[in-house]
Amino acid sequence: MLEGYRIEGRRAAEIAASVERGVADGGLSPGQHLPPLRELAAVLGVNANTVAAAYRILRERGVIETAGRRGSRIRSRPVSAPREEIGVEAPPGVRDLAKGNPDPALLPPLAPALARAAARADRSPPLYGGPPVDEELAAVARAAFDRDGVPAGPIAVTSGALDAIERVLAAHLRPGDAVAVEDPGWAGFLDLIPALGLRPLPVAVDDEGPLPGPTGHALRAGARALVVTARAQNPTGAAVSPARAEALRAVLAAHPGTLLVEDDHGHGVVDLPLLPLSGHTSRWALVRSPAKGYGPDLRMAVLTGDPVTVDRVQGRQRLGPGWVSHLLQRTLATLWGEGAIDPAEVARSYAARRDGLIAALAERGVAALGRSGMNVWVPVPDETGAIARLLHAGWAAAPGARFRLDSPPGVRLTVSSLAGADLAPLADAVAAAVRPPAARRTD
Repeated sequence: MLEGYRIEGRRAAEIAASVERGVADGGLSPGQHLPPLRELAAVLGVNANTVAAAYRILRERGVIETAGRRGSRIRSRPVSAPREEIGVEAPPGVRDLAKGNPDPALLPPLAPALARAAARADRSPPLYGGPPVDEELAAVARAAFDRDGVPAGPIAVTSGALDAIERVLAAHLRPGDAVAVEDPGWAGFLDLIPALGLRPLPVAVDDEGPLPGPTGHALRAGARALVVTARAQNPTGAAVSPARAEALRAVLAAHPGTLLVEDDHGHGVVDLPLLPLSGHTSRWALVRSPAKGYGPDLRMAVLTGDPVTVDRVQGRQRLGPGWVSHLLQRTLATLWGEGAIDPAEVARSYAARRDGLIAALAERGVAALGRSGMNVWVPVPDETGAIARLLHAGWAAAPGARFRLDSPPGVRLTVSSLAGADLAPLADAVAAAVRPPAARRTD
């Protein structure tokens, strides 16, 4: 049994709550194994099925994980501790490159579009029973999807990209199912997987997106879904290339029952073309978010997919929020329809900073990734040491632990706030942080 902590309860919910209390107050440590089902059932005087149900609740909440014949153990980082908490606060005087925000100077003004949407709402207020998707937004979004070669499909609107991905996964998967995920990958999504009771199967990523070999291995190992970031992958900046898209389509063609989810959150800030993988599986969805190009506070995403998937997403949405504000939908339709930003110009601005930093690092012998978007990923031998040395030099970076499962250590630098004059000093600081001077000899 466990040393120093006594699990209590007669019902499954009570036993699960007892374990969660132990995790919260430190009585149960990350990685600590729980007693076998029958052993704990005997101690508590309950049926083994009751303990099994308690463990199932804990798995679905992301508190424990099952390690095959080695039994169940407390997760190394329970879902209650979001990955965003893995990091450092930038003290006064330190440049913060860790938050991942876009450059406010590149965002369009929202007031004119909001005013037009509000005036329209005054003339014809959206009421209960109306369509969930604004017709103008649906038309603009569908036309853009068509230009990008995305297969035909209905349109839905959700409260951001992560909300869309969660709804798509929940529409088809059940707790215990495995999902192939990019590693390193988006911290919010890596938190979402265990929160839904799903199991992540990591897939290695390079500059051109998920590697075909590991992707196929994950699908053969039982992954029922694959989530791919089309462009501006967070944290590495990867973008799916033509050759990689062809290879991944071949992998998916061999697994037509896979649920494919494509995340195009880089829309509006990337000039590389979208190369959709959709259409090679029976169930698919492509999610497009305006957060990076038009402002995070719009809190919206447009998705398309096969009719069954979109219908399930909208059906469940009706039982919750009902719909996303038509005021915001019409605002986005105006921004997209009238070309409020020049995506090519925005992409060039981010590319100048990103490519400039990568080139400056290369001159100092430091390898880095960043093919698209606003982030640069720098492999490091020791994340903790690198983060500390960068802070001391006046720069706050995001630790790679926030984004990693099995992949090697690294740090993420967001280039949005950088000017040309910042690149050399930052590259000097990164080079020093990655390769600290050898310890002084005392003999």
